[in-house]
Amino acid sequence: MAMKRTKLSLAIAAGAAALTLAPVLQANTVEELSAQLQAMQAQMMAMQAELVELKSGEKKPRYTNVQERDYGELQEQVIGLREDVDYLSEDVDDMDDRLMAPERHAVLDNIRWGGDFRFQAHGVDAQMPDFIDGMQLQGMLVGGLQQAGLLGDQFDFQELKSVVQGLPPALVEGLLGQMAPLAFRNGYDYDDDIVRTSRLRLNMQAKVADDVSFTGRLAMYKVWGDSTGVQVFNGQPTSINWDGTASTYPNSDDLLHVERAYFTWNRIAGSDAFLSIGRRPSTDGVPVNFRHDEPRGGTPMGSLFNYQFDGITLGYNINDFSTLRLCYGVSYESGWGNGSQLRDDMLDDAQFVGLVWDILDTPTWYVHAIVARAMDISDGFPATTILPNDPLTGEPIPAPVPIRYEPTGTIGDIDLAGLVVTYHQGPMDYFVSLGYSETDPTNHTSPFGGMLADPFDKPESQDGSMYYIGARYTFNNQKTKLGLEFNHGSKNWFNFALAEDDYLAPKTAARGDVWEAYMTHRIRNTFILKMAYIDYSYDYSGSGWLLGAPKDLDDTPILGFPTYDEASVWTLGLTARF
Repeated sequence: MAMKRTKLSLAIAAGAAALTLAPVLQANTVEELSAQLQAMQAQMMAMQAELVELKSGEKKPRYTNVQERDYGELQEQVIGLREDVDYLSEDVDDMDDRLMAPERHAVLDNIRWGGDFRFQAHGVDAQMPDFIDGMQLQGMLVGGLQQAGLLGDQFDFQELKSVVQGLPPALVEGLLGQMAPLAFRNGYDYDDDIVRTSRLRLNMQAKVADDVSFTGRLAMYKVWGDSTGVQVFNGQPTSINWDGTASTYPNSDDLLHVERAYFTWNRIAGSDAFLSIGRRPSTDGVPVNFRHDEPRGGTPMGSLFNYQFDGITLGYNINDFSTLRLCYGVSYESGWGNGSQLRDDMLDDAQFVGLVWDILDTPTWYVHAIVARAMDISDGFPATTILPNDPLTGEPIPAPVPIRYEPTGTIGDIDLAGLVVTYHQGPMDYFVSLGYSETDPTNHTSPFGGMLADPFDKPESQDGSMYYIGARYTFNNQKTKLGLEFNHGSKNWFNFALAEDDYLAPKTAARGDVWEAYMTHRIRNTFILKMAYIDYSYDYSGSGWLLGAPKDLDDTPILGFPTYDEASVWTLGLTARF
């Protein structure tokens, strides 16, 4: 009889386990299996507790027929149930192992990864023209004013500016004329036989919903042998670590930076409108992408805007071949990270708005126009660098240290406009790009100057222009391409091109002439060799700067720092895309 009860109890326990396991096996996910397992374990623990209480006599049975049960049989049921649970747990673990791999794959499929790694070697051969050392001249001027009792030992730029502007112009000009020969410096050559760079870019895309997507890019771009995190200022705008150039111009670190991160909401309310917000795709736009054998990398025209920024784009797809976009961006936030709470004259944020129109986008023709206005531009954006000289006194800094340079005032607004046309026919690609800039300055100047004006002068409105043309031939093997490009910028030309991918200096910002010849060859479809040669011929100083008046480099100009007159750069590189 006891044996029959034992068999019956075991059968009941097995049946209970089977009934409990049935919905578990029908579960679709590991989470559901785990929940069922936890329920069984809770049931088993409750039965064990009841057995202990019944043995001790501290609890009366809940059912009258419990007295007929054998405690040993009950314990056997518990032990059997535990064995069934252990067995089920092993099955769940096995299913977990088998399901985790597909689940991980499914999750990773939500983010599509790609990117490229590029190695390049560059050689530089450049010449600096004869010039008057502006830092030394500033030091002599300050010293002379102090000796005359017109300036105290402790002063700021506004005091210095007031004293200089209060003197007769002829007296100041004569004083500087006497000092200039003492600050004269002969021109010299600057050569760097080889410098090596590595750039890593990781692209990611994800589908958030049927009409919402995310796009991002992380990037590292460094010079071999330099991970110090800051550069020494050499007079070129590319020797400063800007927010808009991280990862798109060689940095002094080996960190991954967020170059792009934005979502796009398409077909809003069933219309052809879209909205995109985040760190914008604003680098490597047409036509600068041709020379890299890459598709269009940025929304705005690359020869007018090549600078990272945070902003918003509201667009409308007019038809399959035309798209209109209204863009807004912020390049300087005046109320964050700069101690603005310590001053009572906080600056306005530097912002810009632009209208970008892909007028025609077909396999043969691409026509793109842009108009933009940058507003409340300050005399510097938050950046880090090492200044070798004090810009106020002109004296060398005994122990140069990294500083975060903060603007002192608003220098004005600037309007920009551009047009680019590309044409593809057979093995040939052609492009023409035109640019125009016009300044609307305030009277504010600093030791570095005002908007296209020197420190002690009154800024005036200036306009500049540039043109940029190129052609590229693709050989029959579809692997090798030869290109030739030329661009010219006028005296007062300015564009936002600091993030342009040129080792020495952004070529489209040049106030002068630039020639480039290049060849790209696809060793494999995604493994590309590039050879290039760029020749710079500068007519005026300050290319890429809004601060300071451009100086004719043939007239022994007064320069705060030496600048290039002629320069040439050769490049050899390999890119692996994945």
